Amino acid sequence: MPDNGPSRAAPPPGSEGQRAEESKTTGIERRRFPREEKPPEPLPPPSVLKPLRFTTREFEPARQFSAWQAYMAPLVDVRLPDSAPPQPGFIADHAAWNLGGMLVVQQTAPAHSFLRLEAKVRSSLMDHWHVMVVRSGRTWTEVDGRVCHGEAGKVELRTLGHPFRGRSTDAQILSLYLPRELLYLTSTEIKNNTTLSGTRTTLLIDYLDGLEEKLAQLSETDLPHVVQTVRDMILTCVSPSAADHPSAELPSSPPLKERVFRFVQANLTADDLTTERICRELGVSRTRLYQAFERDGGVHHYIQRRRLLSAHAALSDAANRQQIIDIAFAAGFSSAAHFSRAFSKEFGYTPREARHIVVPSYLGQAVEPVSGVEGADSFDKWLRSLGHRNRD
Repeated sequence: MPDNGPSRAAPPPGSEGQRAEESKTTGIERRRFPREEKPPEPLPPPSVLKPLRFTTREFEPARQFSAWQAYMAPLVDVRLPDSAPPQPGFIADHAAWNLGGMLVVQQTAPAHSFLRLEAKVRSSLMDHWHVMVVRSGRTWTEVDGRVCHGEAGKVELRTLGHPFRGRSTDAQILSLYLPRELLYLTSTEIKNNTTLSGTRTTLLIDYLDGLEEKLAQLSETDLPHVVQTVRDMILTCVSPSAADHPSAELPSSPPLKERVFRFVQANLTADDLTTERICRELGVSRTRLYQAFERDGGVHHYIQRRRLLSAHAALSDAANRQQIIDIAFAAGFSSAAHFSRAFSKEFGYTPREARHIVVPSYLGQAVEPVSGVEGADSFDKWLRSLGHRNRD
């Protein structure tokens, strides 16, 4: 027989050679049945939120406080505490995030006082709900003689449609601004200038903590869900407990006054905006409508006041150079004389006088518009446009 060379002995059991042979065999088997590869994880949708940032750090110390006053002027008038000693500057930071149906604002500022007077309420026509979470420091806000104390662990709730005033220590605050029609209850009116606390409020704060951390990562599809979740949690906090109020209704549809509010806003300039049309369009009886607006002086007075407020906002807008008569007609009035009489009776001064906005004397100096800051007036625009599409 031909010599095929020395025979190759099998490696002893348990040796490295045997393990190598098994590995080679296993490798062959693996090549026969290749492992199915998993598809790559899809990339998360890109973030769509870009914060609007403002800081007084970009100004000379002598101009920092006036810059902060000017930036906050669309919302509130700000002044230093009466007993505050002279300061070299006023370091304040403000970041706003627009989620479409809700604004989220992160603010850090030294001690100051703030006022939202009746004149500002009339000129701006913003009646959003303001939800405030104090991260550090303390606040005191007064509405109609009732003071609301804000501190860590509590949530404050008030409307921009009513005057208020207050003060704050050095504080870090998270604020939410939501259009008024986003929050409603069928059985309970939301009380203005309310402090919320308890287990449900703690859960809301925990959710807002997580939301604040993820703002820069939210995608377009996330926004409506986030707004809806925040809205539902706020309503849960202000709703009566089902255990305490078994007959309490769940928030399912707007109450009558909210439905009328939306209808009036959408038809403010219509000639046929009458009690009869409201009853017909909303399917409500005249008696029930009158009962709902009894405290407002009646439906007709409510409609006229909304028209007067709309005209007042236009007259107070420095960029609006329309004639007074044109503004009156645009607000739904058919007679200049009737408009002038109703305006003067409602506000205590004439439409012509409403053209001139008086700078509060406590400012001590005229506040110049903030310059050198891109989009410095965008926060005002965001506030004014918030919920606008919901009122169409």
